[in-house]
Order: sequence, then C-alpha cells, then structure tokens
Amino acid sequence: MKKIVFLTTLMLVLAGILPLVAQQNNSSSSAGGKEGSYALTVSLERVFPYRKGYVVKYRKGMSGVVDAYLPIEWFEGTGKKGDLILMGSGTDWPHMTVFYKDGEFDHVRLYVRRERSHESWGNIPLHVNLDDKFEGVEGIKLVF
Repeated sequence: MKKIVFLTTLMLVLAGILPLVAQQNNSSSSAGGKEGSYALTVSLERVFPYRKGYVVKYRKGMSGVVDAYLPIEWFEGTGKKGDLILMGSGTDWPHMTVFYKDGEFDHVRLYVRRERSHESWGNIPLHVNLDDKFEGVEGIKLVF
C-alpha cells in the first residue's frame, strides 16, 4: 500500500515539474535571447463547452486549479489557433498541449473524450454568463 501511495505521489510531482523543466531547457537553448519553439502538455480536470468556446480546468501544483478560456474561433475557419481532437474510449485522460513559437502562443490542441457522458466533461448552467472571459483572448499562458 505504501508503495502505491509513493508511486502516485511521485507521478503527480513529476507531472507538475516536467513541463517547467522542458520550458526552461528550451528557453535557455535558444539563440539571440529569443525563446525557441516548444510545447507544454497539461492534464485536464474538466472541460466545459460554452457557447463562445471551451472552459478548461487544469491543475496548478498539487492543490490549485486554473481556468483557461479557449474561444470557439480558434477551432474554426482558416486562421485556426486550435485543434479539437476527439479521443475514443481507453485509458488516455483528456489533456491540452499548448505550442509556443519564439516565446509567444502559437496554437493549442485540446484532446477530449468523444463520449460526453465521460466524467471529464462538465456543464455550465444556461443562466451563467462568461462571454466577457472569451473577449480579447489572444493566447494561453499556462500557470504552474
């Protein structure tokens, strides 16, 4: 039992630290003081579809949760900044990969479960107005 608790704790700590290490390594190895291209992946707690896009919740450290607002326009049209990847059943948990180019947000891939009955999907009540959260969103800056 102690071994399972230890391994679970170790995995959670590594999941929080590895993206930071990857970000630091990529930014320090770039030339001319500019950061190179890199991608950060975070596991999602929940995904909430909304009329203006998606609200995704991901972990910040061991106990915090952060909301990110992804406008629906990012996933439509010719100048897309986002890809919605529908995953089938299996052991993969929904996650989000954010791509940066020269230190600036480039695009995002949102990996979600195809079946809306999966526990990772949430609902936002119709009377809740989050429209202002989606206005002027130019990118995602992940917080750890």
